[in-house]
Amino acid sequence: MSLRQLIGECFALLCAVMLGLAAGAMWLLPTLFLHRQMPWMAIPVGWLLAHATCQWVHKRAWNAAALASIATVVATVYVHVLGAATTLWEMTSGYGLMGVIRTAGIPMLLDLARFGVNSGDIAWCVAGIVVAILVSLRLSRKPDRTAN
Repeated sequence: MSLRQLIGECFALLCAVMLGLAAGAMWLLPTLFLHRQMPWMAIPVGWLLAHATCQWVHKRAWNAAALASIATVVATVYVHVLGAATTLWEMTSGYGLMGVIRTAGIPMLLDLARFGVNSGDIAWCVAGIVVAILVSLRLSRKPDRTAN
């Protein structure tokens, strides 16, 4: 593997992580609006991330599948961390959300998110990962109609 390929793969991984963070933040909006966790959203998020990964990040089948599954895991973890931060924010008065996140710190928010995860959340996350892998493999095997 050349240096150029290695840098390209690292950039693709960075893009997948950023897509996962964006999807997790968007996942948080209906969660906050409805005031309850929605772990089943891992399936449409995995589908969406698979489409985004195949379209914009990587064209090779197994690389796109791996990146889409990583992005789905990042989105799932991120929505739980943001959920823990908003729960702390609701309990404190006089602090903004960013102040709560800075004061609590990432290790504490990760621990609080881990305490809030149950086996159903993990099962939905695994289902979202499976959907992301299957959709990525299916989309990356399709012939590209735009290339002439």
